[in-house]
Amino acid sequence: MPITSFRDLDAWKMSMDLVESVYMLTKLLPDDERFGLISQMRRSAVGIPSNVSEGHQRGSRDYRRFVSISLGCLAECETQLEIVQRLRLAPPDKVRNVLEQAKPVGRVLHGLRRSLQSKDQSTRTGRREK
Repeated sequence: MPITSFRDLDAWKMSMDLVESVYMLTKLLPDDERFGLISQMRRSAVGIPSNVSEGHQRGSRDYRRFVSISLGCLAECETQLEIVQRLRLAPPDKVRNVLEQAKPVGRVLHGLRRSLQSKDQSTRTGRREK
């Protein structure tokens, strides 16, 4: 299936699902974390698909950079999930499920970045040969 929009990207779809899971999990956190961890977790999760979509829309040069930023947002989100787990702020099985959901998102983002890097390199090589 051809990719005509960022909505067609697996990285975007999977990270949108992760955002939903993070929002559901943060509803279980104590109210006193509303302006702390809850806010941080939601922002980092939202940053993942937001950067994928923005990079895709901007085009080739910026795309890889925005996918890298998405990976940074994912790492931030995973760290915050680990903090929730260590501090026992939510049921361990719920946190574990979201952490497990984050792994394939990371794999897809890494694959997308590698693919974009290969395209960038072949484009540069092709330009030099002309």
